Amino acid sequence: MRIVDRIQVYSFEFQRNILMHHRFAYAMRVSCLFTRIVTVPFVALLPACGTVRTSGVKNTSKTFSTVVVDAGHGGYDSGAFRRYGPEKMVTLDVAQRLERKLRESKIKTVMTRDSDVFIPLNDRVTMENKENNAVFVSIHFNDSPKRRTPGIETYYHSAASVELADRIQQKLIAIPNSADGGVHTANFRVLRLANCPAVLVECGYLSNRSEGNQARDSEYRELLADRIAEAIVEERYGAGAYRPPPEIAAQLKSQTEPASSGTNVAPSGSL
Repeated sequence: MRIVDRIQVYSFEFQRNILMHHRFAYAMRVSCLFTRIVTVPFVALLPACGTVRTSGVKNTSKTFSTVVVDAGHGGYDSGAFRRYGPEKMVTLDVAQRLERKLRESKIKTVMTRDSDVFIPLNDRVTMENKENNAVFVSIHFNDSPKRRTPGIETYYHSAASVELADRIQQKLIAIPNSADGGVHTANFRVLRLANCPAVLVECGYLSNRSEGNQARDSEYRELLADRIAEAIVEERYGAGAYRPPPEIAAQLKSQTEPASSGTNVAPSGSL
């Protein structure tokens, strides 16, 4: 091949490479522009996706007619398991006591489980969101590798749930010798996906010797249920609205009434 011909060939290949480079650069710019057009709105939507459930929660804390009572864990899901027993059993016991007290207070109840069965979290969410005018209360007990860690804790996710969480926490820590673990936000599925005010109560640490022993005591579990019921009823109807069950009220009345002997005798232990 002649030198002139070679020069022409090299010149043609050089121009072709430049043209291909420009085409590639243009394609890259178009691709990047398209990526930005698609990505920016998508990224902008991410916060909205994260808050849609919270902002869409209906605040029924003062109007609810139903309480969805959720006993944590169940079936093959034992929850925390210590020598004091599996969490799934004590949560069920407290939940059943709470449900009974709410019914006695003329509030409709729905139990996510009333026996030792496994209920998937999505099914629990479906149950709570099926009710049009409700609040959701989930009962749990805590666990920690640090055996000395104590404390009752209450969790919420939406702003509509804050007041109910605070009220339940205050009632529970009023129990003598209880430790206050505080009120916290949490991303638990049953809270995050709830359409109504929803809270999750950790009624103490099974891993803590003192609180684990308390959880074994039926009278203490009754007290836990009573305090939670009181908070729920007062959240709906106001302070002082909660009344103990009739048989307990009669017992308290008999203990405090003065003797009917015709004389003004102070009841025993009142001085």
